[in-house]
Amino acid sequence: MRLGFNRLTGFTVVCMIGLQAAKGQASAQEKPLMAEQVFKNVQVLKGIPVNEFMDTMGFFASALGLNCIFCHTTVSLEDWNHFADDVPRKRITRNMIAMVNNINKTNFGGRRVVTCYTCHRGNERPKVIPSLAEQYGVPPEDPNEVEIVPGTQGPTADQVLDKYIQAIGGQQKLAALKSFVGKGTFSGYNTNHLPVAMEVYAKAPGQLAQVIHVQIGDTTTTFDGKDGWIASVDRPVRLLPDLPGYEQDSAKLDAELAVPVRIKQALTNWKSGFPATTIEDKDVQPIEGRGAGNSRFKLYFDQATGLLVRVVRYEPTAVGILPTQVDYSDYRDVAGVKVPFKWVVTWTNGQNFNEFTDVQPNVNIDASRFAKPAAAQLKTAAK
Repeated sequence: MRLGFNRLTGFTVVCMIGLQAAKGQASAQEKPLMAEQVFKNVQVLKGIPVNEFMDTMGFFASALGLNCIFCHTTVSLEDWNHFADDVPRKRITRNMIAMVNNINKTNFGGRRVVTCYTCHRGNERPKVIPSLAEQYGVPPEDPNEVEIVPGTQGPTADQVLDKYIQAIGGQQKLAALKSFVGKGTFSGYNTNHLPVAMEVYAKAPGQLAQVIHVQIGDTTTTFDGKDGWIASVDRPVRLLPDLPGYEQDSAKLDAELAVPVRIKQALTNWKSGFPATTIEDKDVQPIEGRGAGNSRFKLYFDQATGLLVRVVRYEPTAVGILPTQVDYSDYRDVAGVKVPFKWVVTWTNGQNFNEFTDVQPNVNIDASRFAKPAAAQLKTAAK
């Protein structure tokens, strides 16, 4: 179960806005909103969807180790219109984007081989003097960075998934879990890190919804088995139309992992062959797969228990690839199936913390719960 398809809500997501249409194709009824349609004074990053624009902002923040108001003005947090103010750092950033694009075009056929992070590495100013401490010190191991090594021995992806299915209760018990409704708490950037109430609705096959009762109003994410949406009163766009494919891939995987009876079909092109690595001193077995929109995912399973402990997804932005990480813990029995009662979503703009306090299995959930939220559902908190 991978609750994370919206990083805001903790179900996979990403920064401020999320969920997109399969294979990057907009539906006949709706087209993705482009950045310049929503935000003012967009000069270089035109022609990309709103959520990719926001993720690009997150890439800048991560690459330089800074927050939003470093490049924008402090008053932007009080009035979003001021994010459009043309300040010196924004002009420098535009020049840097042009420089990096030219390097990649000239030397790497346009592939994003060089990015902001290549030189900045989390610092405002790139370092030009080698660090002896780094050279001779013991570098920290990041399990997210391990990659498949040809010839590496180990179980196949199919064997890892079979062990996972058995670990959570077995195929028979898993097939008997048709749905569940979970209640608990959510905290993160958009709640000022204070816990607020949330509900999760999951139904096999592949339907998922989450409602977070943020102080100023509800944030609702839904996935009906094919398409997904996010509706929120505190976003630049309260209800986004269909968006590009990597978020759709993520939404689908989240829904399939909620009741993982179809886990093997959730992704394709499964691969194994990663070197040994650990997460929090536990030996884990990574495998990877691809979504319908060719999005890449890594799944990490505890070698001892077989349980899923982490999922990492990689998404493209205008300036590079961003990772989103979801960590699972506190597995408990729900109708004979082990379900993670805690999950943490980490990405370049922050973390969300999610925890169930109660889960009711095999609840009758109406299909409308997973449908596109109507404008009337955007409930605003009383002032």
